[in-house]
Amino acid sequence: DIKLTQPESKQVKPGQSVKLSCEVSGFSMSSYWMHWIRQPEGKGLEWIGRIDTGTGTAYSQSFQNRFFITKNSNTLYLEGKNLQQQDTATYYFLAVSPYTPQKNQVSST
Repeated sequence: DIKLTQPESKQVKPGQSVKLSCEVSGFSMSSYWMHWIRQPEGKGLEWIGRIDTGTGTAYSQSFQNRFFITKNSNTLYLEGKNLQQQDTATYYFLAVSPYTPQKNQVSST
């Protein structure tokens, strides 16, 4: 069975840092690209970034140099630095297989 374990909510003061974690069991993160996203209350989802099957990372320009994704064999981390009120959100992660074909559609009117 796949099991995901995340800690309860965390509160920090403006300017402080926080490190979120998610422990996984039942599958290997080394086979997936692990993404962090967030959703501020009343707003849409925001993609923060991802770590690939190794240690390579990519980030949304909005979060570059302030949020950092790392992992070990069974735990995924997201560290946020110099947090501000606008960083208040629910943070999620997801696993995406790099081998899954992606269907891209372009339309114009």
